[in-house]
Amino acid sequence: MTPPNPPSDARPTVYFDGACPVCRREIALYQRQPGADALCWVDAAACPPEALGRGLDRPAALARLHVRAADGRLVSGAAAFIAMWAALPRTARLARLLNRPWLVRLLDAAYTGFLKLRRLWRPAR
Repeated sequence: MTPPNPPSDARPTVYFDGACPVCRREIALYQRQPGADALCWVDAAACPPEALGRGLDRPAALARLHVRAADGRLVSGAAAFIAMWAALPRTARLARLLNRPWLVRLLDAAYTGFLKLRRLWRPAR
C-alpha cells in the first residue's frame, strides 16, 4: 500500500492561511527560526489547488493549520502545531512535552476556540 501523497522532496509540509494576518505573522516567526528550511511552507490561500495534495482541499486548508509529514500522513489543528514544532530545533522540546493524546485533545479544543475569534481578523473568502 502506498502512503497518501508523500511530498516530492520528503520534507514535512506546513499548510497555513496566508490571508489571515494573525496566521501570517505567526508562521513568519516560525519561518525565521533556525531549521525552518527543513519544512516546506505552503500558503493555502495563494497556492494552486494541486499544491495541497490528496486529501486536502482549499476550504479545509484555510480552516485550520495542517501538516503533511514526510511519510504523507496529514494532521491538523493542535497535532499539526506539534508536528511543526517537532521539526524546529527551538520548539522540538516543547513538542515532545505536549505530544500526549489527552493534552493534544485539550490543546485542540483551545485552538478551535481561537479559530472562532480568528474570524474577526480573517477577511471574508
